[in-house]
Amino acid sequence: MSGIARWCFRHRFIVIGGWLLLLAVLVGGVRAAGGAAFSEEYSLPGTESTRAAELMAAQSERASGDTGTIVLHATGGQVTDPAVRADVQAMLAEVAEVPQVGAVAGPFGPEGAAQVSDDGETAYATVTFTEPRQSLDTGNIRRVVDLGSELRGDGLRVEFGGAVIGELESPSTSSSELIGLLAAAIVMLYAFGSLVAMAVPIIAAILALGGAILSIDLLTQVMSVPGTAPIIAAFIGLGVGIDYALFIVARYRNGLRAGLSPQEATVAAMNTSGRAVVFAGGTVAVAMLGLLMLGFSILSGIGLSAAIMVAFAVAVAVTLLPALFAVLGTRVLSRRQRARLKRAGPTETQVSHGWARWAGFVQKRPVPLTIMATALMVALVIPFFSMRLGSSDAGNNPADTTTRQAYDLLADGFGPGHNGPLLLVAEVPSPQAATAFTRLGQEIGTVPGVASVQITPAAPGAPAQTMRVIPATSPQSEQTSDLIDTLRDRVIPEHEEDGLTVHVGGQTAVHKDFASVLSGKMPLFVTIVVALGCLLLMFAFRSVVIPLTAAVMNLLSAGAGFGVVVAVFQWGWGSSALGAGPAGPVESFLPPMMLAVLFGLSMDYEVFLVSRIHEEWLHTGDNNLAVRRGQAATGQIITAVAIIMICVFVAFVFVGMRIIAEFGLGLAVAILLDALVVRTILVPAAMQLFGKWNWYLPKSIDRILPHVSVEGPAEAPAGGARAASPPADDPGPVLTDGRGA
Repeated sequence: MSGIARWCFRHRFIVIGGWLLLLAVLVGGVRAAGGAAFSEEYSLPGTESTRAAELMAAQSERASGDTGTIVLHATGGQVTDPAVRADVQAMLAEVAEVPQVGAVAGPFGPEGAAQVSDDGETAYATVTFTEPRQSLDTGNIRRVVDLGSELRGDGLRVEFGGAVIGELESPSTSSSELIGLLAAAIVMLYAFGSLVAMAVPIIAAILALGGAILSIDLLTQVMSVPGTAPIIAAFIGLGVGIDYALFIVARYRNGLRAGLSPQEATVAAMNTSGRAVVFAGGTVAVAMLGLLMLGFSILSGIGLSAAIMVAFAVAVAVTLLPALFAVLGTRVLSRRQRARLKRAGPTETQVSHGWARWAGFVQKRPVPLTIMATALMVALVIPFFSMRLGSSDAGNNPADTTTRQAYDLLADGFGPGHNGPLLLVAEVPSPQAATAFTRLGQEIGTVPGVASVQITPAAPGAPAQTMRVIPATSPQSEQTSDLIDTLRDRVIPEHEEDGLTVHVGGQTAVHKDFASVLSGKMPLFVTIVVALGCLLLMFAFRSVVIPLTAAVMNLLSAGAGFGVVVAVFQWGWGSSALGAGPAGPVESFLPPMMLAVLFGLSMDYEVFLVSRIHEEWLHTGDNNLAVRRGQAATGQIITAVAIIMICVFVAFVFVGMRIIAEFGLGLAVAILLDALVVRTILVPAAMQLFGKWNWYLPKSIDRILPHVSVEGPAEAPAGGARAASPPADDPGPVLTDGRGA
């Protein structure tokens, strides 16, 4: 790190110009590629819902894509009134001519009788596109909406539902990003007392964010990346980008106050905090890349996007910051600090007296504090064990969106199940199989939880037939999920005769299959992520106890975050107040994504805290003194970092997307607990109780593990004051590592 720091310091303008040039190249690449091409494709080979979709695609190429719904509601009279009916039919005829529209099923005529409510006030038309929504031109979707909207008037409401229409409602995250940056600026201004020192981490985060988002846009050209990936990557990037720069800037400022020249202070900062940043960033990236092991293209896209964001944050921190230090020199100190340095000369940085007292308090009472802190964490983890995975429906969308209003109109006019019909697709190789399919439809109509059954007429000799089953409950309800199991496990097998094979599909079934497959892979995913994290910490600190302790603590933090998410979003304890709609299942995507991010970020705090303790251990050989000094030196900066991350994550809770709200709240709570409970109580108390066993590593393992230094070159204990142990209640002067302000 010393060589990189010196080169970047001496060639400051080349480094700054190189980063600006890279941004320009990425912008040009995105424009040349025609912009981002996000995809929401679920890859679920071997599942029933996938087989149903394949049969539908083979049967009708023009009607094999996703569907949207045009919902009509008469506020005076009925939708079947001649004037309204004529206008609707004319509009639907125009919709049918829109490019990429494969079929339009209107509510008028013999086949559409079931699409008009019993009171005649509500009706709907189904628009089936020729492609999945991720492949559709948004201009064509917009054209369908515009044609339908022309009928809106005093007597007729027109709303639009379906995932296709949802493509037009993607919220902007710019305001959340701005709020996160503003909160971070306030925290750093308070901590540093310098506008220049505050601006450096902000500049680093913005540059990393821009470069990573542009790279993610290019990534969409070669693999499936969902539209939520850049949003998730953005608030991870804002958090770690600011935090990594903050650690290095703090160390650089301490070096200047200690009398080092700007270049010497830069080298010292990069050789200590810079190493910790590289190691911490590596743990976050490894955790996010663990999503690739699940084998879902949509999660792989998110994981790789987040890893790209972290890589940019680390690269900016270790290259751009030395160049900025060379330009700014001592101006990263406040005027008062520069004046004091000039007047009084170099001073040895002292730890915060408040954190020193707290460190001593924890060290004297490790057992009772551990019991109380563990009880709090376990209490918050309890709701996690009732987690139900699934996918929320449009009933959770913001109330002012057309998809939410269409959902409510259909639920009021036809029942909630009309918002998520099940599509049964059958292979019918013979007339006898077709007859069996008809009998199956009659049987399904008597199953509890089924509101209605509609068998689609098929041409004579058609190899496949379809049936729409309307549940009596909403798509996200547990009863609908149980109904799918009942049909698949009990009802359908009893009627599969004469070669008849039936598959339950539709969007609701797809979400259920995704949750089931993902749940089956989660234990392996958790094991691999935890094992990799432990291995990295073992490399860094030459210890068995520290990695195992960190794994338990990180899982506690993650479990508490999941517990709060379940209580708020699944149990409904405040989800409506957050604009996330009523109670519903936890999004299937959430556990692997949130666990990967939390495990990586928790490892950040573990690295910054334990590396400082490890440095003191190498200098003194006194575990008690090392733990006390390490916590006293890092407490203030870790708390500041946590506050910044919490502000960033909370800002995204109100972005208007339920999955982002779940993600933001879960991360904010977990980071809060991790910084204020785990790193300030549980970890120091555990290290106090373990004593010298913290640094135990069997010789057989020590011989084969590579030596990795997080703290930089170790200084052997000398016979002077630095090696001597101060009184137990005095943490003494601290050899700062950049983690004290």
